[in-house]
Amino acid sequence: MSTPLTRRRTTRMVAALAAVGAAALAAGLVGPTGPAGASSHREAPLIAGDPVVDNTDVYAFVSPDSQDTVTLVANFSPFQEPNGGPNFYPFATDARYDLNVDNDGDAKADLTYRFTFQTEDKRGKSTFLYNNGVVTTLDDENLLFRQTYTLEVVDQRGNSKKLVQRGKVAPSNTGPKSMPDFGALRDQAITAVPGGAKAYVGQADDSFFLDLRVFDLLYGADLSEVGQDTLRGFNANTIALQVPKNWLALKGNAERNPVIGVWSDTERRSMQLSPGKVRAHGDWVQVSRLGNPLVNEVVVPAGLKDAFNSLTPDQDGKVKELVDRVVDPEVPKLIESIYKIPAPKGKRDDLVEIFLTGITTKLGGPIKADLNSQLNNADVNSRRFVPSEQLRLNMGVPVTAEPNRLGVLAKDLQGFPNGRRLTDDVVDIELQALEGAAVSGIVEALAAGDKVDTNENAFGKTFPYVALPNNAAVNSGAAEVAIKPTAGGSGMPTAPLVSGLLAVLLIGAGFWVFRNRTRQAPPTE
Repeated sequence: MSTPLTRRRTTRMVAALAAVGAAALAAGLVGPTGPAGASSHREAPLIAGDPVVDNTDVYAFVSPDSQDTVTLVANFSPFQEPNGGPNFYPFATDARYDLNVDNDGDAKADLTYRFTFQTEDKRGKSTFLYNNGVVTTLDDENLLFRQTYTLEVVDQRGNSKKLVQRGKVAPSNTGPKSMPDFGALRDQAITAVPGGAKAYVGQADDSFFLDLRVFDLLYGADLSEVGQDTLRGFNANTIALQVPKNWLALKGNAERNPVIGVWSDTERRSMQLSPGKVRAHGDWVQVSRLGNPLVNEVVVPAGLKDAFNSLTPDQDGKVKELVDRVVDPEVPKLIESIYKIPAPKGKRDDLVEIFLTGITTKLGGPIKADLNSQLNNADVNSRRFVPSEQLRLNMGVPVTAEPNRLGVLAKDLQGFPNGRRLTDDVVDIELQALEGAAVSGIVEALAAGDKVDTNENAFGKTFPYVALPNNAAVNSGAAEVAIKPTAGGSGMPTAPLVSGLLAVLLIGAGFWVFRNRTRQAPPTE
């Protein structure tokens, strides 16, 4: 039970977060001239038009098979239909893809692992095909479109060091005939990083699982619209990085300082347009940002979604409108209105801990545990601590032998919101957290959640852990076929493409071209 002292401390903390008010909204959210965007499966207006840099999900967890390391995973470019040729789904060559780590709690990146991309396109004017034969290796002459990446680490002073040059990107999976063993291609794309780290960059099955009919009056207003994985069969572009814990920890000591904060972002240069030309110039501008899942989807209101993702974490607490959405969230009110389940009363200091500070007793919040705030690090300077939205991970929590999909709510302290594993059911966890479960326990009336409890494809047992990309059309029925894990923990669909699918696609494409040319033809006089 909280005391008057702890309640006063929490009140002061929230007040400090909100102090700047509406003036900071104009200054902090609008940001520099240039593009601004958002992340997480198209939920913000601007980034929906630039999917190649749309950051969909971030994961951070102690590697289950290499427990002196941490694996960071970021996914981009959502809703990739496997048959989406001829261009498929490359990474942008004019963008920066960042994985950020804050180990001292000042809401600024102490380490940034930055990926930039290069393209080699051999098709020219000779063919439209991505590959013109079976592809068995990343160097196969039949693979006509390929990418490489540069990985560098940038410290808090802006000093950078290259870790990987010309790392190989696994291609888009163009189909079972073209790439009959994508698992082998993915293995070839795992790159050793000097010092005991490794990286994977390429396509994968979209790791997020949920029923997105939450947007239809919270699952149909009667919980009838549940149990359908909206992302089933779709792919995403994945960046995965596994590094020793001490690389990430404050002062390089994961024993004394096990807590880190993680978020990813993408950046583009501001653009200048002129007839026939597009020129990049000026500063890099953040166009996507993601830490905790679903924050920009169901916490931030529509009018702030684009702006939220132009902010860096150290700016979060300066925007009263955003802080208000944490301490007085919308979702519980909607649930009360639709399902008559009473919303928690008063300011939601429990959500301040989950989303903004990490779970700690040092700020007098209502969750009585020291789990994953940087304030729990032995060498931290608490006076520099800044509440901010990050995915926080305590690297010292042992790996759970049998993970529970509900993570911390089910007393599995290695799960979300202590980092995020691929198997964590973050929709059901956050729904319960918004209803106050971190303090009062599971809300039984909503215990079933969206009834999508696992991914459709099994995750791997070894790095990079994500499932192999799907290679059958989402609407073909073949996408329903499970992916069988290989010895290395990955797998690939075993069912062939639907007979005649290619012919149907070509006929449909020809009709589309004819129809549009007809529509666009100038009128005759």
